[in-house]
Amino acid sequence: MKLARVLGSITSTHKNKELEGEKLLWLQPVGPDGKEEGKPVLAVDRVDAGKGDLVIYLDEGGSAKLIMGKPRAPVRVVVVGVVDSLTWEGESCKK
Repeated sequence: MKLARVLGSITSTHKNKELEGEKLLWLQPVGPDGKEEGKPVLAVDRVDAGKGDLVIYLDEGGSAKLIMGKPRAPVRVVVVGVVDSLTWEGESCKK
């Protein structure tokens, strides 16, 4: 699992049938220090996260499909948690 900041939501008028009704988010991966790490990714939201939230996401297709309960869904990344607080090496980090 990895950390990311939600940049916003994605609206799609046409999408794969398995993704109908799913909320899509644009995520910026971050480290525990909050600094950006890598390029933004598209993810399916399973926890009702919103813009600016710090989230935990899974970047592994088989597990993402299992979490969604949709084995045929074309999904690799899924948001599985919203971070309330974060402690790293004994220090409380900014949310």
